[in-house]
Parts: sequence; C-alpha cells; structure tokens
Amino acid sequence: MSKQYNIVWFCTDQQRWDTIHSLGNPYIHTPNLDRLVEEGVALTRAYTQSPICTPSRACFMTGRFPRSTKAIFNGNDKFSKDEKLISKLFQEQGYVCGLTGKLHLTSAEGKVEKRVDDGYTYFAYSHHPHNDWPNDGNQYQVWLREHGGKWEEIYGGKFTSMATWPPVANPGFSGKQVGVPPQYHQTTFCVEKAIEFMKQNEGHPWYININPFDPHPPLDPPQAYKDKLKVEDMPLPKYREGEMDKKPPHQQKDLLQGGQDGQAEIYGELTEYEKREHFRDYYAEIELIDDQFGRLMQYLEESGQRDNTIVIFMSDHGEMNGDHGLYWKGAYFYEGLVHVPLIISCPSIFKKGLRSDALVGLVDVAPTLLEAIGEEVPYYMQGKSFLKILTGEADPHHFRDAVYAEYYHTLKGTHENINATMYFDGRYKLVCYHGETYGELYDLSSDPDEFENLWDDPAYKELKADLIMKSYNNAVLSNMDDSMHRLYSF
Repeated sequence: MSKQYNIVWFCTDQQRWDTIHSLGNPYIHTPNLDRLVEEGVALTRAYTQSPICTPSRACFMTGRFPRSTKAIFNGNDKFSKDEKLISKLFQEQGYVCGLTGKLHLTSAEGKVEKRVDDGYTYFAYSHHPHNDWPNDGNQYQVWLREHGGKWEEIYGGKFTSMATWPPVANPGFSGKQVGVPPQYHQTTFCVEKAIEFMKQNEGHPWYININPFDPHPPLDPPQAYKDKLKVEDMPLPKYREGEMDKKPPHQQKDLLQGGQDGQAEIYGELTEYEKREHFRDYYAEIELIDDQFGRLMQYLEESGQRDNTIVIFMSDHGEMNGDHGLYWKGAYFYEGLVHVPLIISCPSIFKKGLRSDALVGLVDVAPTLLEAIGEEVPYYMQGKSFLKILTGEADPHHFRDAVYAEYYHTLKGTHENINATMYFDGRYKLVCYHGETYGELYDLSSDPDEFENLWDDPAYKELKADLIMKSYNNAVLSNMDDSMHRLYSF
C-alpha cells in the first residue's frame, strides 16, 4: 500500500538552471523558490535527457529515455500505447490525478492533445496561451472568458510574428501593446486550476502536474514585472567573438540566420540594450512564475497539507538566451539548455536546506517519486531513484558517474537530420553528431562557459577516444531495462 503523500509536480517550460536567486543569480527575485530551496533539497546539477520539449517530457513522465519511448519529435501525432505515464501508476495506487497547462506528448500548435490511458481525471489542458485550437480545446481560453479577459485584446494580432524577439508589433492591432496582465496570464490559469483541483480532492491522496508555458517565448510578462527590473542592470549573454569557428556547421548557420530556421533572433543584429532587455523580460516572466508558485504554496500551508505534500519544481529544458550567439533551443547541449533547475521538498520526510551537487537526470524523477510513496519501481523504467539523497541517507555529492542526453532529428528544417548525443561526467562534456566527423568537447573545469571546442585539439585525442567509448556504452546501456530478462528468465 502506498504511503499517502500528496504530490505537486510543477514544471515550467524553457527555464534555465541559473534563474533562482538563492542559487546564485543576483539579477532576479525569487523569494518563493528561495524558500523552497531552504525547505527542501536543491539538486544543483540536474540535466534534461533532451533539449527539446516533447522528448524531454515523455522521458521524465515515463522514467525512460527518448530513444526508448520513441517520442523524439516535438509534437508527435501519436504516443505509444505501450508507454505508461507515472500519472497512470499513481492512479493505480489510489491517487486522484490532475493536470493543468501543457502536456506536449502528442500535440503542438493547433492540435488538441491525444489522450493516452494517462490516469488523469482532471485535465485543464493549455499547450500555450494562443487561440489556435478548435472547439475550446485550449481550456485557458475558456478560463480567460470566464474572468472577463478578451484574448483578441491581449494577444490576437498583436505581433506580426510570435517567433522573434524583440517582437515585431502589428500596426493593425487594436489592443494593448504591453505584456499580459497577471490576472489573465496563462501561468495564473495553471495555478488557479491546480488549487481548484486540490480543493476538490482534500482528504484523498492526489497528484497534480502543473505545466505553465512560461518562460517560453514569446516573452509576455506583465508591464509591472518589467518595471521592477532595470534593463541596464541585466547581464549580457555568454559569447566570445570567433568562438563559432570551431563549432558545428548548424550552429554557425544559426548564428547568422537567427536560430533554428530563423525562428529566433539574429544575434549580430541585436543591440547591447536589446540583449539585456531579453534577459529582463525572461527574468520578469520567472518572477511571475515565482509569485504564482507562492500562491500555490500558501494554499498548501493554509489547508494544512504542506507537511504531507511532496513538491517538485523543475523545467523540461533551458533557454540559450543569446549564449554563443544563439536563442531559444535546438540541437545544442550547452549548459544554458540542458542544465535545469530541480528542487524537491516534503518537510515530513526530506532533508531541509540540502544542496546536492550530484549529477542527476530528469529521467530519475519518476522512480524517485514511486520509491518515496513506497512503491516498487517498474522493471521497464531506466531512471534510478535518488530518494536516499533526499532523505540524507546517501552522499549528496555523487549519484551518477555521468549524465546523458539525446537529440534525434527532433525539429524540422536545418536541424532535421541531426542525430546527436551528449555525455557529461561533471568535468568533460562530449557531444557526438552521429554520421558526421565533427563534434564538441569541452572542459568545464577550465572553460565553464563552453567557449573552446576541443574536439580537433590533438592534445585531447586520447581523452576524446575514451569519452566516445564511454558515451557509446552509456547510450546502449541507458536504453536497456529488465524487460528481456523478464521475458526470457535470464
């Protein structure tokens, strides 16, 4: 029988690891996340298993690597019926399960999420805030109308393109050319619907996924949140002139064309002010997230459920934010994109104020949660439980020898034919582009910003060969589980 802990799994979209004040960011104010850090365990070296939404989310919702789930495209038309989400496992253990916001296992723009047997009885779905679903398939639109907001005045036709930053205003738009008011924000919707779910299920064990679209572009923080931060006080991206000369061809192209297929910014055309402004708007959105997360935590405390609730805060992947002259995401494995925040708290069972620098993957979260409620980790899960770190029974400085990530032609266009894997042992990061002769190798002890690609450096020839072998072995072994042994009784 499961231990009766409620579970809040709060997952933002495209939030970097270095965006929490108490964990070292002096430019941002995150008092509620800072409090969570002090009340729980901050896993400061957590890594996604894919730098893109769908494969990452499929991975941590199943405890299996992207290549195994086959959910490698960003917005699959189908999700394998053979894969079992952790929400379904919780339902089978007597939990009432809910979701607010984004799921993104099968849907993308204009497509309602195709439900699998996922265990959710409460499903307040909103992929993103834009009105491109038929028949009120985006529940945010319904909620917005109920709260007196008009999408057409907030979003509709505001910009000529949603894919650029700074956004290009549409001169024909009759609404307001400012950020979305906080009371109408999609993040606010996600939290309010989550609280509604928790109120409906008090006295019964419950599990809720909260998935706001923020801080994914286009950046639309409320004007008041922008005003709290001064552009001139913001940092500049990590970029060194000429660094792209030794980087892969698609990155060189993206620098010149504005990201993957021109979806983002052309770094060289942005002024220094605009580069800082991007950070301002990005941080402003995260401060909004922090405030809404605080509302959620306040409800848990006021309802007497805080001590008995496991709270996870994380993101599916990061954001380049101009680092290396790149914005958004793609076939990149830089720290800004694959290194993610991960904080876990439950006052009654987990350590408080622990900061663990052990290497962990998001693939490890699902087995950890199952073990936390006293359930056996299914044989087909490929992640490992780090529960003993949370409880203080294991070394907080070591869990995995290395973390591993995958990219398999995930995005259409210039990144369509790229198949790449990352192997990072805490010092050296190796990125192999399979079928190609080029790659990336960084020594983060001497080059933490990943400016100097050592792939072709003769001095690193032997080390590179050793890392390639380790990466290959890791790729094979990571995508194995106990299925064959069960089938054939090995």
